[in-house]
Amino acid sequence: MKRWMMKRLIAWKNDAHRKPLILDGARQTGKSWLVKELGRTQFESMAYVSLENNEAMDQLFSGSLRPERLIAGIALASRTRIEPGKTLIVLDEVQAIPRAVEALKYFAEEACEYALIATGSSLGITVHPGTSYPVGKVDRYRLYPMNFLEFLDAVGCHNLTEIIENADLDMMSVFHEQLMEWLKYYMVVGGMPEAVEIFAETYPGADFNRIMQVQEDILQGYRGDFSKYDDAMPRGFSLRLAQVWDSIPSQLARENKKFLYGAVRSGGRGKDFELAIQRLLDSSIALKVARVTAPEYPLKSFDDVDAFKLYTSDVGLLRTMNGASPESILDGDSVFGSAKGAFAEQLVCQELVSYGFEPRYWTNANSTNELDFLAQNDRYVIPIEVKAGINLHAKSLKAAIKRFGFEHAVRFSPLPPRKDGDIQDLPLYAVAVLAHTTADRRLS
Repeated sequence: MKRWMMKRLIAWKNDAHRKPLILDGARQTGKSWLVKELGRTQFESMAYVSLENNEAMDQLFSGSLRPERLIAGIALASRTRIEPGKTLIVLDEVQAIPRAVEALKYFAEEACEYALIATGSSLGITVHPGTSYPVGKVDRYRLYPMNFLEFLDAVGCHNLTEIIENADLDMMSVFHEQLMEWLKYYMVVGGMPEAVEIFAETYPGADFNRIMQVQEDILQGYRGDFSKYDDAMPRGFSLRLAQVWDSIPSQLARENKKFLYGAVRSGGRGKDFELAIQRLLDSSIALKVARVTAPEYPLKSFDDVDAFKLYTSDVGLLRTMNGASPESILDGDSVFGSAKGAFAEQLVCQELVSYGFEPRYWTNANSTNELDFLAQNDRYVIPIEVKAGINLHAKSLKAAIKRFGFEHAVRFSPLPPRKDGDIQDLPLYAVAVLAHTTADRRLS
């Protein structure tokens, strides 16, 4: 199983100025597997300890946080000789012992020759009162569910993966129908590694009942997490979290997908739900796409804090929350016209995020023109339109190109790639093309 994040982890390993690394993300996105694979393939040895329900490690980190003492304790617990540069130290589920997070500061200052990765819950790592987060002393990466290319690799379609990675538009046209079929499977299964593994093991007789049970269990786990770290929160906070989370499918099903507090609860206002939304974002189970007042570089300078869209982290989980059966997606092309494009936009959003983009969207003052997403590289902004069906009318996109003079514009749809004037049409499965296209290898 290949993960896009592995390239970043290898680069971190080879960085002469590396800091201790925190790899966080939502539950069951594959953090533990990934760091173990890094240790297995890139280091001579690995000292792995899980801190969850680990009384010995709790006692170890309750004392002095000097690296020489901690290294000796970790070596004993993992039964591994720890050598600088040769051994990967892994502290899994680090949120279980907050002082272990604090200890990373001392590794950065006094023992930077050791390669150390801590994994854990995005939220749990930062919310513990009474402990100090090592600001500026650690690198921090966030792991998301598997994207479509990772899904293709997991099911053995390596040649199809290469077509997309190489931005080979001619070959995409040749194998378009085959790629679209795999995309439908991905929209059912999503990118949670356990669900993908079951699909890969049971395809072509895919066991969707097991897959859906895994997705239900993950969603139930999220709900169980809503009450965690809740001591300092206002009364009824867990209920507000659930209300916001449960509203996401219906919010995305609307034509105007701007998040409405009143759609969460009648009469709801920002002050009622802002903290709950931030908790979902900090937990990595929701993705926020802010509106910008102008689609110009750099996008962050034009953020409108009062308007945004909210997505889930995984299209498979959104399907489960929506109650859409696998058959409704796999049979024909109905999925790309259902829920008014909710699935298509969810797919593009999570793909962009998985490749490191921080997507925005834009509407004009009276909301008559909209750009579904905006992606930014190190030089310019790329406007993106998402079409769930085969009608590629793009009045807003063409008007924005004329008004703002974009160098590149992309429209994602279920159709094969083609060029439409200033617009590059790409299939919905080819969001990765943006990540693999550099300033010197532009879309054409």
